[in-house]
Amino acid sequence: MAYTRKNQRDLTSAEKKRFVSAVLELKRTGTYDDFVRTHIDHYVADGEGKLRVAHMCPSFLPWHRKFLLEFERALRRIDPSVTVPYWDWTLDRTPAASLWSEDFMGGNGRPGDFQVMTGPFAYASGRWTLRYGMTEQRFLSRDFGRPRDPLDLPTSAQVDEALRERTYDSAPWNSTSRSGFRNRLEGWAQGQGNTRFQLHNRVHRWVGGLMLGGGSVNDPVFWLHHAYVDLLWSRWQARNPGAGYLPKDPPPLGDPQYRKVAALHERMGPWNVTPAELLDHSGIYRYA
Repeated sequence: MAYTRKNQRDLTSAEKKRFVSAVLELKRTGTYDDFVRTHIDHYVADGEGKLRVAHMCPSFLPWHRKFLLEFERALRRIDPSVTVPYWDWTLDRTPAASLWSEDFMGGNGRPGDFQVMTGPFAYASGRWTLRYGMTEQRFLSRDFGRPRDPLDLPTSAQVDEALRERTYDSAPWNSTSRSGFRNRLEGWAQGQGNTRFQLHNRVHRWVGGLMLGGGSVNDPVFWLHHAYVDLLWSRWQARNPGAGYLPKDPPPLGDPQYRKVAALHERMGPWNVTPAELLDHSGIYRYA
């Protein structure tokens, strides 16, 4: 029977405690750091000229759906009552949101080094020391809203605009694709400065600190953010039942994206699953 992923704002205190406890147990055993390493290893930019399955490509959404599922399964092996909640950043848009409470995600980083000093994932607690990252930093860091170069979280109007896209993705199947739901939601836009980062990307940028770059999984809010991204994909799928994953067939020899993106029935590492296998989650979980 399918289980339910809830909006984090609707979690009870007991549900928050169980989620946090399961995450901390994964960290204690080293399993959490394996997830961090997986994301770093698969964070390939479209300028690198090699296969991309996690970012800047059509499989961004199915790859992260599988990533979330594997994380959730690890949590549920510890506590079968736990599911990954989602953070609707169109509603909970400020540092005062319940998301950032001391019993859940903890708050913003302090001035100077942006180290998070509150909550269960603060370095000072002794239970959240970084093992893998893009730097030598060992503590969780955040910089809400980037005060030196301010930006806001995405709005419901911007989400609605993305949901009006009628095709899943379009050539050249990367961060420069001008149409398609995938890139609209992933958030690689035209322009300068913060305008280049929309929706999914903008949320990473708003949180700041470790949420920037391949090591973003080091911040547990990563999972709540991506659960909402997955929810939005699920809504788009329900609105567009005839608009399938693209590309259906691999880009041919001579195409700039030849062997650089995963087509519908091509395998995605590290799990050896295809995008086609991740299109329907209804038998596993639903969203409240």
